[in-house]
Amino acid sequence: MDQQTVERGEIEVYLAQTLNIARFRDYCPNGLQVEGRARIGTIVSGVTASLALVEAAIETGADAILVHHGYFWRGEDARIIGVKQRRIARLLAHELNLFAYHLPLDMHPELGNNAQLAHRLGLQADGRFGEDDLGWLGRATDGVNTVGDLARALETALGRAPQVIGDPAQALGRIGWCTGAAQNLLNEAVAAGATAYLSGEISEPTVHLARETGVAYLACGHHATERYGVQALGEHLAQRFGIRHRFIDIPNPV
Repeated sequence: MDQQTVERGEIEVYLAQTLNIARFRDYCPNGLQVEGRARIGTIVSGVTASLALVEAAIETGADAILVHHGYFWRGEDARIIGVKQRRIARLLAHELNLFAYHLPLDMHPELGNNAQLAHRLGLQADGRFGEDDLGWLGRATDGVNTVGDLARALETALGRAPQVIGDPAQALGRIGWCTGAAQNLLNEAVAAGATAYLSGEISEPTVHLARETGVAYLACGHHATERYGVQALGEHLAQRFGIRHRFIDIPNPV
């Protein structure tokens, strides 16, 4: 039986509506970033559209790549040279479509990075904070009562131990989280009443702020916290359109 395919434009419109991309003032274009073949039967998803992911997608015979971190970021050199040229040249040579969704994928209430991380940790969301409500707020399920318990739950879920700034014995109340490079939301998490806040990255000022406010900070890895939204979205597309999906994880230590 022939593999089911769908028009590229149908997927593009569906994702724009499902992720409500018009709502966001983002740092990059959300949607189809590089145009490939007109019909799609197999999608490969990954966190970042690195050359390694592009080559892996070519190897699998994919028609499209779906990522969280795509190309054409605000403020970067607009020329198609160097690394950018090599990535885009491979996409064009193999007629691979590239779809990328940044903030819309972070924020989706079911398929997004924050929602999917909460699902894996057993966090129950009950509030939002920060610009555009990027930060999520909630509580842990039974058995996660201290900062140390939360750190162990994160290590189990993500396959890596978080860097913890704070007392592991500190009792947990409300927990704030935002995947990726959202250490700058710690102040907003404090104001929202969080007793602990977790994100992907950590910077030097974050350490002092956590210590001085008494709100524990857990740096869990940018890549590690953002692996799950794109997987969920890829699986959703596979079910919606009857096409194939494969997530390919390109390891990244940060």
